[in-house]
Formats: sequence, C-alpha cells, structure tokens
Amino acid sequence: MKKKLLSLGLIATLVIGATGCGAKDANSAKASTEVKEETAEAADAAESTEAAESAESTEEATEEAAAEEVTIKVGANITPHSEILDQAVALLADKGIKLEVVKIEDSVTPNTALVEGSLDANYFQHVPYLEQFNEENGTDLVSIGAIHYEPFGVYAGKTTDLAELPDGATVAVPNNVTNEARALLLLAQEGLLTLSEDAGVEATVADIVENPKNIQFKELAPEALVTALPDVDVAVINGNYAIEGGLHVRDALAVEANDGLAAQTYGNIIATTPDKADDPALKTLVEVLQGAEIAEFINNTYDGAVVPLN
Repeated sequence: MKKKLLSLGLIATLVIGATGCGAKDANSAKASTEVKEETAEAADAAESTEAAESAESTEEATEEAAAEEVTIKVGANITPHSEILDQAVALLADKGIKLEVVKIEDSVTPNTALVEGSLDANYFQHVPYLEQFNEENGTDLVSIGAIHYEPFGVYAGKTTDLAELPDGATVAVPNNVTNEARALLLLAQEGLLTLSEDAGVEATVADIVENPKNIQFKELAPEALVTALPDVDVAVINGNYAIEGGLHVRDALAVEANDGLAAQTYGNIIATTPDKADDPALKTLVEVLQGAEIAEFINNTYDGAVVPLN
C-alpha cells in the first residue's frame, strides 16, 4: 500500500513538473514572438523614416540645382548659327546653364535686342560688321570670341562661268559696307577688278581702279541675294544665306581663300554688351562653341560652307 501511494505521488510530481515546463516554453515562445514583432515594427518605422528623409533630400537637391541653374538667351540667324547653338544646349545643361536660342532672320534685330536688353548675347556677325553697327548707332557692343568662318562665294545667275562674264555684267553684292567690301575683295581675287592697294577690308566701289568688264553692281540685302540670281549675271553671297537658299559652296564659281585676308577678318563671333563681357555663363558658352564636339558637328554638317576656327 505504501509503495502504491509512493508511485502515485511520483506520477503526480512528474505531471506537475511537465506542466510547469510546458508553460515556461509557451511563455518563452510568446515573448520571442512579441520581440520579433516589435523588432520588425521598429525596422519598418526606421525604413519609412529613412525613405522619407531620402525623398526630402532628393527634393532639396533638385530645388538647389534649379536655383543654381543659370539661363542665357542668345539671338542668332537660323542657318547655321541657331543650328550650331542647338547642338550646344545639352553640353551647357551639363554645366548648369540653360541656353535659350532666339531665332532671328534679319541682320539688325540681334544687335538692337542686345542694346535693349532682351538678349544676353548674339551669334550672327563678324567684327567688321559689329564695328560698323557701333559706329552708325553710337553703341559699344563687344566680341567675346570667334566661332566659325563662312567663305563668301560667287554663284551663277545668268552666267555660269566667270571667264564668260559679259561686258556690262550685273553683279549682285550685299548692301552693307563690310560685306560689300568682302564681295569686292573676292571679285578682285578672281581678277575681275582691281582695288587700290590700301583698300583692305574697308573697300568700296570708289576704291576700284580697274573694271575691265564694266561690271554694274546691284546692292541688295544679304538675305535677298539668292532669290535675285535669275535676274543678275552672278551674285556674291554670304555663306549662311547661300546655305539657307539651298546653294552649296562646292558649286560656287569662286570662293574666298581660307588663308586669305577674309578668313582672318570675318570670323563669326559671340557678341554682347560691355557689362556682360566677363559673365561666367557667356564665357562657358564660348568655350563650348569652340570645343571639339561643336567643331565636329560643323565639319560633318555644312560641307565646307562653314569652317570652325578653333
């Protein structure tokens, strides 16, 4: 009987012990689960905070970049100047500069817009033309860099060979002083007339000392020269207007020598007002336009009608 009671007591003790151990394991598992859930919640909260901070940081960086971006507005003739500027837009954007290209068809507005302040710079002219504009208008616009050169050409109208140019032939030339001088220099280069020795880049018809063909000059606005070809024997045309009119320099009856006085004098420039001559953004514009990428574009696009100067 005592043995039976002892056995029952031992069994009871084992059952109680087993029950207590199971309770501890359950409590432990529950605690572990709660810890894991709390840890996961903390991680999610941290991740959410980090994402918010990252988004805020990105937004701030974008706002700062926008605030730091500089905008410059440059006026230009359509061909080739504005086309060249269009190639510089992405290159300048990489440097934090937004380039706005304003396309202008005439050869007066780009300078008057500079004087009035609606443009920061322009790109369409050479230094002699700029100096002439300043003298005639009492302005003081300045060049901050030469970009390219456009060879003048003599293009066929009624006459298709300069050797057959008739006596009293009508030759159309640009009607502004500097470009007319350039046309006369080209005609002299081809032996069609002789200029006084000291005429240089300021030559006028008054400087003609020999005119064996009795050439009659028809002065027209540069942009009108191509359309005048059917009515004249030949026309001496600026490179950019020749391109716009569908002409090719390879088809010209004569072209300015690349190593001549014209090439040294008539490089197309970036012009601006004196107060903006040292503007960092405009200096960067000149650097980009004088760079290898733009030179490659010019050489691959204009078939010799436009020649990079750098």
